[in-house]
Amino acid sequence: MRGFRGRDPLADPERLIPQVYSYAAYRLGDGPDAEDVTSEVFERAIRYRKSYDEAKGEPVAWLLGIARRSVDAALADRPRNRVDFEEIAGDDGIEDDSVRRLTLAAALAELSERDQELIALRYGAELTAAQIAQVMELQTNTVEVALHRALSRLRAVLEASEAETAPPLSDAGRL
Repeated sequence: MRGFRGRDPLADPERLIPQVYSYAAYRLGDGPDAEDVTSEVFERAIRYRKSYDEAKGEPVAWLLGIARRSVDAALADRPRNRVDFEEIAGDDGIEDDSVRRLTLAAALAELSERDQELIALRYGAELTAAQIAQVMELQTNTVEVALHRALSRLRAVLEASEAETAPPLSDAGRL
């Protein structure tokens, strides 16, 4: 007997590792922090593999549940930094793509933890609403509505940021 109910949740790690890393990178940024969380998730998964129950959801949902706790712990250890866009977007010649990514990261930071979580699971880990519902122990409809509202709030923050940083129109531009 394998010790867990159903199939081995770590039978296909090549498919699962990128999803866990993408989620962690979406929440923490690409690099060592996301790598550390990914490693921690799989270490815990190996240690607690017997607790996996296939009836409660897919292996990715189980792993992302572990990842959520690891990311929360990593975020709690971090000081909250605000991004100074005047400094970033100055005359340093930063590419538009980099500025867009930084703008998006700052806008995401303005959202609630729940909104950030939903967006990270949807776009970072590329989960469906049904999979997110498994991870967050919610109804699929609840996730769909919450995700829609989170994206609306994100758009509003981005639009407000764009309005604040838009150059004033000259007299010629107002015609």
